[in-house]
Amino acid sequence: MMKSILSGIAIAVMLVLLIVALALKDKMNDFVSSSLKNQVSEEAKSEGQNLIDSLYNYTLNEGGYQLTFLEFGAEGCISCRKMKKVMEEVKSQYPKKVNVVFMNALKEESQDLMKMYGIAAIPTQILLNQSGKEYYRHSGYISFDDLSKEFK
Repeated sequence: MMKSILSGIAIAVMLVLLIVALALKDKMNDFVSSSLKNQVSEEAKSEGQNLIDSLYNYTLNEGGYQLTFLEFGAEGCISCRKMKKVMEEVKSQYPKKVNVVFMNALKEESQDLMKMYGIAAIPTQILLNQSGKEYYRHSGYISFDDLSKEFK
């Protein structure tokens, strides 16, 4: 009898912790993200910003796009695979307006930008304006309809 009561209490506590964790998921992600950003040296930030400017600052490099959609993800992640369809739809609906860029979180060449942007979870979507400045961020899956509202 005592065992079943303890088991029930343990299950109830785990459920409460799970609900709290889900409710605070975005706040935890924001906290970890800002902590990661703060760990980046000034030199690395400067190098990262130079890279962003050279690739995605269309006012400086006279690129033809108005926005950049950076998708940080991985091939094995289920939500990331769902985002692949969203990326394809963005490419087809906004071919001249939005530059869609996939950054594989598992590749070494993506690590510096992940640190610079404080990517704490995948998938994470970051939208950059024409000057290469971040103006929108979302972690997790987002539908094409919801994401495209941010392109206006």
